[in-house]
Amino acid sequence: MSHFSLESELSSALRMDGPISKGPTMRWQRKQGDCDPNQSVNASLNVSYAPGKTPVKTTSNKSLSKTPSSNGSNSHKTPRSAKKTPGKGAKTPAGGDRFIPNRSTTQFELGQYLMTQENSGPIVSEGAEMMSPSKLEYQKVMSENLNGDLANKKIISYKAKVPNGPEGHQNPLQVLYSTCKTPSSTAKKTTRNIPQVPERILDAPEIMDDYYLNLLDWSVNNLLAVALGSNVYLWNAGSGEITQLMQLDTQGDYIGAVAWVPEGNILGVGTSSGEVQLWDVSQQKRLRNMAGHTARVGAMSWNSYILSSGSRSGNIHNHDVRVPQHHVGTFAGHTQEVCGLQWSPDNKYLASGGNDNILNVWSAQNVQSTQTAPQPVHCFSQHLAAVKAVSWCPWQHNVLASGGGTADRHIRFWNVSVGSSLNAVDTKSQVRWTQSLRYGGHKVSGTVDTKSQVCALLWSKEYKELISSHGFALNQLTIWKYPGMTKVAELTGHTSRVLHMAMSPDGTTVVSAGADETLRLWKCFAVDKDKKKSQKSTLIAKDHTITHLSKIR
Repeated sequence: MSHFSLESELSSALRMDGPISKGPTMRWQRKQGDCDPNQSVNASLNVSYAPGKTPVKTTSNKSLSKTPSSNGSNSHKTPRSAKKTPGKGAKTPAGGDRFIPNRSTTQFELGQYLMTQENSGPIVSEGAEMMSPSKLEYQKVMSENLNGDLANKKIISYKAKVPNGPEGHQNPLQVLYSTCKTPSSTAKKTTRNIPQVPERILDAPEIMDDYYLNLLDWSVNNLLAVALGSNVYLWNAGSGEITQLMQLDTQGDYIGAVAWVPEGNILGVGTSSGEVQLWDVSQQKRLRNMAGHTARVGAMSWNSYILSSGSRSGNIHNHDVRVPQHHVGTFAGHTQEVCGLQWSPDNKYLASGGNDNILNVWSAQNVQSTQTAPQPVHCFSQHLAAVKAVSWCPWQHNVLASGGGTADRHIRFWNVSVGSSLNAVDTKSQVRWTQSLRYGGHKVSGTVDTKSQVCALLWSKEYKELISSHGFALNQLTIWKYPGMTKVAELTGHTSRVLHMAMSPDGTTVVSAGADETLRLWKCFAVDKDKKKSQKSTLIAKDHTITHLSKIR
């Protein structure tokens, strides 16, 4: 073919609408042909196209240049970043590359208002130019109080709304908050339920209103002994039966103290004439009458076969109930009446409190001493009033608690091993008062701290707590957490001072005797049955292991 004919064919081909075919169509040309030329967004998503320039691939569409899968479909491989699960390496929520505002938490009106403001300073109303600086400051403060700090609020919200700060908080941007899980219904209770009302109320007519006597005791056989005037009554806590045990024959005599032997079948009774009587409760018969005191007996305590009795003369007599000559020793360490007396759980020490504000600790080795005047192991004089309430810790036998009378009103703890003071607690309480004004009919109320005498102390056998009974002004029983001595509960109901307390043999119930002639039973140390059962199974397993090891040996 000639040169002229080749040029004519080439010029005729250029006048045609279609492109010159020089092989298979390119992939970007096929993609460009499939798209709608009217959509301008395709130019930015797929190719950068301009007249007279060669189309160029964009870096944001690398996945479009992948080779189709072998099955012939047009699906492409998922980008690696899209496969990441939110929270496991993904840098943005939902694995995307954009932050999507949360419409439910975005305040559009506030955003429009903030964007239309010319000044970025504090938000003020129109006509602020005519206001004084103090007026502007007042308006600013009022705006922040009513609407919050609008100038620092965000226009777009990307997450849940921050909860409101506590009342009185100044800067809402510094509110710290966290999402807490709903507590499970099986969560362990941190506090136990203590009934605020007595389980039972018994009448105690003619009970003596005398701070220095001890007229109440509870035996291991669940018999409660209470002295009412010249009579001693027994109340069976199991059956509710009441029995009169004895009555003094001499007119004007009265009972000053009662105390059960540890085995619970013999009751010691101290009288105003200075006698100490022993009664067999099963036969309701007096076994013996032990004289020797020159004044009334107001306190007693047992140490196996030794019965110690304290008198108004200040002497403590030790009686050996097995022998005819019962008086085997005397502790003369008080100058006034002995009103508190108790042996330690290990029977090594005797604590005695007197009206002379002295607390003495005696050794059991000196009970039958040949010395004419044995001296106490320790003599504590920190109390400022009579020491009637004395009680030994059941799990720490060297720890002694004592309570002072009206002028002292303190509970003190002692370590008798070294003779040191461990702690002292003021027993003050708050009493609410209300008073009507004489003119106007208005009422004024408030609270005042009152301090009351300590009448009795008891330690709990199941909890590391102790309970104290008090006099004026609340006449309450207070449960304390040991050793922190924080108040657990206050039990009120007596209308006069609570003079005596005793604990049931199972350690769950406390009986209180008040000068209001009532006995009130408080179930304040109830034991969790599940906890008790687990402890019992643990002890059984431990005993079984010890028995098994002994057989192996």
